[in-house]
Order: sequence, then structure tokens, then C-alpha cells
Amino acid sequence: MEKPTLKPKCPNFSSGPCAKRPGWTVDALKNALVGRSHRSKEGKARLQEVSDRMKAVLKLPADYRIGVVAGSDTGAVELAMWTLLGPRSVDIFGWEAFSKGWITDAVKYLKLKNVNEYKADFGKLPDLSKANPQNDIIFTWNGTTSGVKVPDLNWIPKNHEGLMICDATSGVFAMDIDFTRLDVVTFSWQKVLGGEAAHGVIILSPKAVKRMEEQNAKITWPVPKIFRLVDEKKLLPGELEYSTINTPSMLCVEDAIDALKWADTVGGLAGLVKRSTANLAAFERWVEKSSWISFLAETKETRSNTSVCFKIKADWFQKLSDEDKVKAAKKLTSMLDKEGVAKDINSYGKAPAGIRVWCGATVETSDIEALIPWLDWAYEQTAKEYSKEAVK
Repeated sequence: MEKPTLKPKCPNFSSGPCAKRPGWTVDALKNALVGRSHRSKEGKARLQEVSDRMKAVLKLPADYRIGVVAGSDTGAVELAMWTLLGPRSVDIFGWEAFSKGWITDAVKYLKLKNVNEYKADFGKLPDLSKANPQNDIIFTWNGTTSGVKVPDLNWIPKNHEGLMICDATSGVFAMDIDFTRLDVVTFSWQKVLGGEAAHGVIILSPKAVKRMEEQNAKITWPVPKIFRLVDEKKLLPGELEYSTINTPSMLCVEDAIDALKWADTVGGLAGLVKRSTANLAAFERWVEKSSWISFLAETKETRSNTSVCFKIKADWFQKLSDEDKVKAAKKLTSMLDKEGVAKDINSYGKAPAGIRVWCGATVETSDIEALIPWLDWAYEQTAKEYSKEAVK
């Protein structure tokens, strides 16, 4: 095929940090409270604003708490684990790199005695029906490294006794999530909001806050200071929303506020979900007709509309060794990087060799549509080097 001429206006398809919202420039940061304390009246007001805007866009229940914490989504998940687990047995579901990491934390580092591990390979979901509503449950809503999502929460009753702890970092702001059935939700705004790295966000239900307060004096393992949301007996009003444990970047806070304002202009949460879904739909139309590419997710119901992961199904590729598969896939993605068409679309290092394209709400569908012919072209160039029979 001939080399395409139309290129995506924005070639940034990285799965984190992700593409900025359309039209973003550094001018969006001109009012950032730089050189000032985050504990000043103005600093607290900015943090309160970002918390309030996130809560409003996500339509969180009025009695849920939300605030910025350290260490991106990883820090937020580990904060929850270090300060909430212990009283009950724990069911942990892992099917990709990060979700399986939470199992390691619980077993190797927290050394919890009653941990039930439910795992699945890349592309699959574990058997969610094994979740025990009396236990604490930890799961990832969307597997960023596998492109596999949880389709719904029908596998757990609404009146579950344990805590539902959800790592939602690449699902929040892009998928329909019933927050009333979750007790802890974590994410980083570097994903769907296109924010900068290092900051995490944690959402706590009243049940989670109560557990954290009760647990404070009972925890037997060392808890890093940046995880200690509760110093005394209560999580006081405002302590989570505008009084962060560590010093946040006010540039990043301003950037997040800008992204949340943009979210309102595209229809809020419904608009964000619609944009991400349209991006996936563009890829679905392509994959349906393609002879060489398929989704890594095994079923349509579990297919992510943010971190879309692909596997190369062509016979010549499947006959390669695992090492050569990685080399061939990197050759394809490097070609597009060099052309300025697609940046950072190689699959996650521990995932099967292939392609991963971020399709969150800050990505324009027109850019996905412009990328697709380039993917076919790069594949053809790569295939020619590996198999003369691959292209006819």
C-alpha cells in the first residue's frame, strides 16, 4: 500500500501520562499558584476546587470524601491497603501487571494471613463470581496493560459487608462506574484527564472512613507518613479535600482544574464516556475488517475503551519466538514514532508483544481514524522484512 499522507493532529497516544485535552497550551497554567504554600488560604482554595470539581464531574454521593494524595494511583492504592486491611479476609483479583502487584503487596509486604488470590492471563478476566461479599475485595476496574475491563458490578451484592477497593485509574472519567457500590476508588489524573504525573486521588465512602478511623490504633505494620490520612481518631472535614499530607505541585493542580473545566464543556461525565467509546468504536470497525490485528481482550464485554491493547494475529508473526515478536512489534511502533504519527504505542513490557493505543476522552476520534491507515502501512513494511508471503 502507498504511504498515507494524512497524520493525526496530535500523535500522543501514551497510556500515561496521556494526551492533553484538545486545544491545550501552557497558557492554561498562567494562573497557577506557583511560589506559594499549598497551606495558604489561596492554596487550600485551589485544592478544594479540584476536589469539588472531580466530585461534581463524577457525580459522587454527597457523603463520599475525595482528595489528592502522593505517589500517583499506586500510592493511592497502597495507602488504602496499608490503612484499611486487616480485620477481614481479602479477595484480590489480578489479570495484568498492576492488579497482580496488589496481590504481592498483600502477601509479601503486609503479610496478611487470609488472602484469596484470583488470577487470569493477559486478555482474560478471573472468575469474579468467586468474590465473597463478607471479605474485603480489591480489584482493578480497567487493566491498563491488558486492555481488559470489568463490565459491571453485578458480581457483588449491594449490601456487601467488606470493603470494595477499586483501582480505577484508567477507567474513571471514561466508563460508567456505580460509585455507590464501591468504598474506595483510586486513580491518577494523568490518565483520562491528561494531567501530569505523581499525584494520586482517593475516594472514600463513609464505611471506608469509619474503617480507617477504627483501624488507626490497631495497625501492627509500619505505615509511611504519606499514607496516614488519620493521625488521631477522626478524619476531620477538609483534611482530605484541601489539606494534603505532602506538598502537591500547584502547577499540576491548576492543570487538573483546567481539564475538569474542559470536561464540563463536552458534557461532563456522559460526554467523556461518549468520546472514549467513539474512539474504541473507530478501532472496532477497523479490526473487524483486518486480516492481521485483533484485540487482546477476548470478549467485547471486557474490551477497554481507554487503554486499547492489540495482538498481531498474522501467521508469520505467531511463528516467531517471543523475543522476535517483541522486536517485530517494536519495529512497527518505532516506524510510526519516527514518522511523527504515533508516540509511545508499544505494548507494556510484561504484556504480550503487540500495540497499545490510549483512547481516553482527551483523544480525538479523527486522530484515531487518521492513525489506522498508518498502522496498516507500518505493518506491511514490517511484514515484508519477516515474511515474503505475508503481503500479496
